[in-house]
Amino acid sequence: MTNLETFTLTGIAIPTDTAHILNEIAEHFVEHSEVERGETTVVLSSEYGRVETRAVDGRLLIEIACPTAELLEAIRTVMAEHLFMFAGDEPLELTWSDSTQRQALPDLHEVTVVSVMDITPRMRRVVFDCADPDPFLGGGFHVRLLIPPKNRTPVWPAPRPDGRIAWPEGEDALAVRVYTIRAVDPDRRQLTVDFLQHHDGEHDAPGACFARDARPGDRLALLGPGGGGVPPGRRVLLAGDETALPAIARIAAEAAPETTITALVEIEDDRERQALPSTAHLDVRWLVRDGRPAGAAGLLPEAIAREMAIMEEAAYVWVGCGKNEARIVRKSLKACGHDRHAMSIAAYWQP
Repeated sequence: MTNLETFTLTGIAIPTDTAHILNEIAEHFVEHSEVERGETTVVLSSEYGRVETRAVDGRLLIEIACPTAELLEAIRTVMAEHLFMFAGDEPLELTWSDSTQRQALPDLHEVTVVSVMDITPRMRRVVFDCADPDPFLGGGFHVRLLIPPKNRTPVWPAPRPDGRIAWPEGEDALAVRVYTIRAVDPDRRQLTVDFLQHHDGEHDAPGACFARDARPGDRLALLGPGGGGVPPGRRVLLAGDETALPAIARIAAEAAPETTITALVEIEDDRERQALPSTAHLDVRWLVRDGRPAGAAGLLPEAIAREMAIMEEAAYVWVGCGKNEARIVRKSLKACGHDRHAMSIAAYWQP
């Protein structure tokens, strides 16, 4: 981060094994931020904030610094949830410097379906009314969709004193999935989300099922935004399969006119091609699987390697795909010495 670090928070965690928790933090967040590992410290740094965790006398001292209050709350929640996950069945105490009980999650937005349409055979678009779309402008493309059970009044989550989220349970339990805000219309106060549909509706993910059955007036909520944004630099390589196509489309739409973008997009067949409006210099190349399984065709890693070999100038490399292919791409870029600060490689799904 820069000198914009103006919002800070400290916490104290008391786990059974501080070394184990530090190792888990360092290993887990390496795909999401820059990690500095010391003997008794782990520092996580990204454009969204800085988190330093130090082991002192059997405790973990946590210091969070972020450019906005919303990001501070989001990172507090992420750290709290992961600390308890890393502790597993072992006891863990976690307290924060602001001991006042928060009454509501500051980044929860209730939205209502306005319209639904298919833009390709496998991509369904849902437009939502949102009372305050301003937080979704600019950086932070991703949200957690909170999908309530059908035919029940939604019950939304609330904050817990330890920083975690208290989720509704039983008949009020929510389905939670991460999606990309494809577009924001602040004048109409609307948000657009594109949902990838699968062939077998019986095994669709909750988000795909919601989009398939959505009707105007349906309610759900969003947590966020957080993560994602237009990559920096004048030369950008975008690569991904259908799950990353909404993010690729939004990056293309919001990139500066002087940016040169090459987009490598893996799709099932030619019917899945979309128009990607952009004022940037955009070259889109569609990689068609033609019946081969997603994530197993090897199209993306091969195309990225070919493109990197002929690029005349250094590029920021942005990739969103299955976990196995993301691992291959990350390893390949590291082997060729690509600047780790000039890449974002995300696993959008697991086989």
